[in-house]
Amino acid sequence: MSALTERPTVLAARLGVRRGVLEMRQSLSTRADQVWLVTINAAFVLVLVFQRDSELSGTGFSLALATLPGLIGMNVAMGGWMGTAQTLAVEREDGTLLRAKSTPNGMVGYLVARITLAILSTLLGLVVFLAAGVFLLPGLRDVPATGWLMLGAVFLVGMMATMPWGAVVGASVKSSGAGFGLSFLPMVVLIGISGIFYPITGLPDWIHPVALVFPVYWLGAGMRDALLPEAAGAAELGGAFHTWETFAVLGLWAVIGLAVAPRVLRAMARRESGSAVESRKQAALQAWS
Repeated sequence: MSALTERPTVLAARLGVRRGVLEMRQSLSTRADQVWLVTINAAFVLVLVFQRDSELSGTGFSLALATLPGLIGMNVAMGGWMGTAQTLAVEREDGTLLRAKSTPNGMVGYLVARITLAILSTLLGLVVFLAAGVFLLPGLRDVPATGWLMLGAVFLVGMMATMPWGAVVGASVKSSGAGFGLSFLPMVVLIGISGIFYPITGLPDWIHPVALVFPVYWLGAGMRDALLPEAAGAAELGGAFHTWETFAVLGLWAVIGLAVAPRVLRAMARRESGSAVESRKQAALQAWS
């Protein structure tokens, strides 16, 4: 089907995917982004290096092998939630969103581009973690095909469970600084109570129900379920992996988020105007002066 005969929304979505891919390529060629990518991933890999000779208590498995899935789950949560919130807040502030709104089906292409970029950038971190894990952690080579399939499924559902809520935050704040604060601080708290770097069973019992409500815990649990042997489930709450519960909770967050986010984004887009963008720019300049 040619571009001339495609439905406008389908064409806008295709262009959005292309834009997201181009922005990813541009990001990889930017020095600041290269430094950030190397630094943050090197820090996480060092965590695995320091832990690979330690054992997860009561399981006989390497602590690093148990930590790797949690790091991947955390990366998905940060990419979906924080990445989307901060990008949307910045581009709302600098007028990018207003320019998208002013073109036919521009918002469709814009949102598809944001989704594409978030998935690709998060996927890159996942590949880096797994590549490092294959070299550092021999047990990772024993993961069966079903485990890799589950990892891919948890990744996709996890992105859909976090990206809409990142979009809600980015669309609700009035500045990029507020977008960072309202995405970063809650994420730090959730990471702290969700057993990413250590088994959640080591935390006080009253924290467990709180962690179980949010997707961060289930992203880590789902990745552990995918990559670790079944015996490693002894370190989980209840002494076993909870596959169906993982997909149920993440799916519920995704469904509600996909219902709420478009409404919030449409309301935000209606409020966008040249004067609103200029007002935010002036406020940002005053804050830095």
